[in-house]
Amino acid sequence: MTRMKHVPLKDLPYCWPVRKWLMERYGKEAGRIWKETVRNYNTYLRDLPYYGGKKNGHARAIYGGLLIFALYPALPDQPPIADLQGFVNSLFMGPFTRLGKIFDLNRPLDMRLIDRVFRASGSRDRRDIRKYPDGFVNVDEPYDRDHQAARYHFTQCPNAEFARSHDLLHVLPLLCNADFFGIGEIHGQLIRQGTCGNSDRCDYMVVGSRNAAAADYETVTDEKGFLVSRKKDRKTSAEEGRQ
Repeated sequence: MTRMKHVPLKDLPYCWPVRKWLMERYGKEAGRIWKETVRNYNTYLRDLPYYGGKKNGHARAIYGGLLIFALYPALPDQPPIADLQGFVNSLFMGPFTRLGKIFDLNRPLDMRLIDRVFRASGSRDRRDIRKYPDGFVNVDEPYDRDHQAARYHFTQCPNAEFARSHDLLHVLPLLCNADFFGIGEIHGQLIRQGTCGNSDRCDYMVVGSRNAAAADYETVTDEKGFLVSRKKDRKTSAEEGRQ
């Protein structure tokens, strides 16, 4: 596939925020780092499977992720991945922050709406995967009316596949962990057991932040740097419920 069938870096909305961040953090080195980032991105495109380019519903997630994979190796100090998490959250999750001003997953109507959005996205993914077999494989799960929880999962993720094949799995948590931040911005909680980078699936169970199910889990960082949800023991949950 030629590079032009992919999304060129200049067409992503993230270039200026990344360059601004580089100037603030690295000063005079920023220009050189950005040029190396661009070279890395364009080099990665040569080996990238065809995902449908801009036609893919996850184009920004795929190619925005590629930008992060191109950026990190170019950083001269190779900072701890966790040091970049706040920047990546703001880079990709701005729409969730804005949406959170009017949208609240603690409201039943809004929870049902997010479930409809997930289902529409899943249907689109299943159409896309027939055309672009290296894309996201999305599996719908029924809406949990009793617990007001929306669920779905991916069994294939292009970002994870790329990270694995390019020895960049240590960078992948920056992308996956941002999901926790994004759901939090719309007053929800993501309950996730694993991702395609540390498990056989990337699962999404989304509830309101005040949902009783949210109190049953704690979010921890696993040994690979991924945020994951772990069920609390009953004693801990009961003690927190009384506070």
